[in-house]
Amino acid sequence: MSMGEMTLADLIRAALREDMPNGDLTTDSLGLAPRFGQARLVAKQDMVLSGTAPFEQTMAALDPATQVQWHFREGDRILNRQIICHVSGNLMQILKAERVALNFVGHLSGIATLTRSFVDRVSHTSTKILDTRKTLPAYRDLEKRAVAHGGGQNHRYNLSDAILIKDNHIMVSGGLRKAVERIRANTQEPIEVECATLDDVREAIALGVERALLDNMDDATLAEAVRMAKAAPRPLATEASGNMNLERVRRVAEIGVDYISVGALTHSAPVADVSLLFDWQQSEMTGI
Repeated sequence: MSMGEMTLADLIRAALREDMPNGDLTTDSLGLAPRFGQARLVAKQDMVLSGTAPFEQTMAALDPATQVQWHFREGDRILNRQIICHVSGNLMQILKAERVALNFVGHLSGIATLTRSFVDRVSHTSTKILDTRKTLPAYRDLEKRAVAHGGGQNHRYNLSDAILIKDNHIMVSGGLRKAVERIRANTQEPIEVECATLDDVREAIALGVERALLDNMDDATLAEAVRMAKAAPRPLATEASGNMNLERVRRVAEIGVDYISVGALTHSAPVADVSLLFDWQQSEMTGI
């Protein structure tokens, strides 16, 4: 699993170092022998699963002999109180890995769950829900995968991926036309342009760009912008962005935009509530 310069293994090592710079003072000080048994990862709310790889690899980083048996796949809907997986092995090591592993699966499942809520709201339309680059540093790969697990689609992965001319690019170039002309002189890549007004949309149509990002427009302006884009000699794809929430997203989709990008999917998703329940009695019964 590639995460640019930082691999998932690097991220897990950093997270474990952060949580245990010098071991687990509490567990280590108990001075207990290894205890073998199992723990259950349990959903404490209805949710969509994401983050199985970092969860499993965090457990393995503490003890490679740890086994994780998943009862669901990423992208599956899970109901409150269902058991997501069983973790078997040395419970003392699983106890040390618990918080870091839960942080991964809770955060990522939270993104997948919120994304699924947005996708469900627009499922009667052809509009696609997109994420943004508003991700935690070093977590982009995981967070964008979580969006996909929730049924969303990934916008450009990074700045190297696609051209999006935003307001500051327009300002620094001395206007939208100049910005487009400069970029076209250097690349044949498709161009998306941020449009704040209907005049911006007209100019984007005249310049023959491929996609218009309709930023922070009210519903009436959005509707007119979509009409203009569809009626253009070379129709533009349309993407609505800004102030998107679960209450509004259905109305915007029904206007007929091709895409709605939602920063909240990654920057404001509540963590999914999950718990790891240890079967200590089982380890006692086996006489360990």
